Amino acid sequence: MRELVTILLPEIILVAAACALILLGVSSKPAARRLAPALALAALAAVFAIQFWAAVSDTQELKDPWNTVRSSGFTHYVKLLTSGVGAMLVLLAWPTNAEATGSRSLQFGGDAGEFFALMLLSLAGVMLVSVANDLVLLFLAVELASIPTYVMVSISRPIPAAQEAGVKYFFLGAMSAAVMLFGFSYLYGTTGVARLDEVGAALQQARGGFAGLGAATPLGGWKLLGVVMLLAGFAFKIAAVPLHVYAGDVYQGAATPVTAFLAFVPKTSGMIAIIKLLGVVGGLNWTVPDEIVRLLWVLAALTMTAGNVLALMQANVKRVLAYSSVAHSGYMLVGLTALAGAYESGATPIEALRVQNQALEGVLFYLAAYGIMNVAAFGVLALLPTRQAGATAGPRGLPIEQTPPATTAETLDDLAGQGRRHPLIGLAMAVSCFSLIGLPLTVGFFGKLYLIRPALDGRFYWLVVVTVVNAAVSAAYYLRIVATMFLRSDPVTAEAMESDITDAAAEGTAAEPLARRAFPLVAAVGLSVGLTLLFGTVFPATSQLSLRARDAAAFHPQPPARGSMISASTAMGR
Repeated sequence: MRELVTILLPEIILVAAACALILLGVSSKPAARRLAPALALAALAAVFAIQFWAAVSDTQELKDPWNTVRSSGFTHYVKLLTSGVGAMLVLLAWPTNAEATGSRSLQFGGDAGEFFALMLLSLAGVMLVSVANDLVLLFLAVELASIPTYVMVSISRPIPAAQEAGVKYFFLGAMSAAVMLFGFSYLYGTTGVARLDEVGAALQQARGGFAGLGAATPLGGWKLLGVVMLLAGFAFKIAAVPLHVYAGDVYQGAATPVTAFLAFVPKTSGMIAIIKLLGVVGGLNWTVPDEIVRLLWVLAALTMTAGNVLALMQANVKRVLAYSSVAHSGYMLVGLTALAGAYESGATPIEALRVQNQALEGVLFYLAAYGIMNVAAFGVLALLPTRQAGATAGPRGLPIEQTPPATTAETLDDLAGQGRRHPLIGLAMAVSCFSLIGLPLTVGFFGKLYLIRPALDGRFYWLVVVTVVNAAVSAAYYLRIVATMFLRSDPVTAEAMESDITDAAAEGTAAEPLARRAFPLVAAVGLSVGLTLLFGTVFPATSQLSLRARDAAAFHPQPPARGSMISASTAMGR
């Protein structure tokens, strides 16, 4: 029982804080609503401190007496990442109006306690995914990370587009949960066990013994179907093709801080779940069947291509970032393809192990890079006002009714000339876009570099070509955003320019400078930009956590059967 509490301490803290926030939501006083984000931030700060200590110390793998949850360097990394980025997301959603019912970009009314409680529950779900060693618990953890976001989308803005987005997201999420549960049922039915390590051992036995020796033996038909169904369910969470169609409408309909939350939390839970699934199917040395490797290859190529092409066609910046999020999922699937197919390239065991190490490290680092650099882009949108007084664009570009104070920038017209008028805000957006492209001196550069390198070493040359071409295509719409902010003429009058930096008309308060009224939001943007540049310039010194996470990521159902593999693992420092 002591091990169980130690492993789940971060989740316990977040759930306890969420319960306290729900109770706090009973009060209708503005003071209680102002306390809600502070309590959520304090809980995440406590979790971050606990996990930082665990990540830098030499702790051994822990598991509870029932072998339901496991803790290792991998879980420490995921929890550290989730709590750190989660704290920035709380700052994005901080209420700044007089009644503490929201901000210009977000309006949750009197439900501040419930809103931030949902955020903490979703973040706790991501952490639980990382420690789960049971099929039922893994399913519940993935759904815990997703279900609160359905409600957050619906209550984030009092406009029809938000409710429509929430309903779409809910029904498609329910479909993905059904598909995922179908896959879990097949894995359990064909193996007869529910623990992930035991499922892994049963799958290796079905493939004719331990399949970690470079022989990609096939998986039984029903077992393979279960794995494919699970990949389909997880593909919805990361918005991979063809389960990406909801992204544009949902990201646009939700309030901007909630959109930023959607871009990171469900994607992280889905990626971590896929890594765990590949570790179970592939065994100690990740020798995944050919069918799964080919499926990942096709998913990666289609996802990044479709995401970038669709992003090029958008005029709404939130829809651009929605489809770019799809493309970034494709980039991470490149790393997972290299991880799963290292032995298919004809590499020696030592070479294949090196490729797998690099691939897993790259995916873990890219999750952190994407979470960090994305905050600034959405934060800038939340800081700037819309040009369309009283209305905004709907899911198909049609005007819909808009209820103040949810009146922040969404379209390219909203950004026109804002970089010249607010240079620091324009610079923040430029840094974020440059990093999302993958330009040097930003965290995005190293993120893409450490995804492409293992794919090259694993001889996935055509996939590398597709990745590089897509990265070049993405520069078109990211640079269009930057050019709009600095090069396009400003269509508003001087009178509108004066009202631009205040939200007095929307909130009925005296005019105050934007930076003073929205200090938490400005702090989130500044922190995002600072970390984007920090990780992009001193990457070798800041990547040790992802290295340690890589070394403890997989489930190892049984020891390797060949001495050369043990020596190879030792040679690589595993």
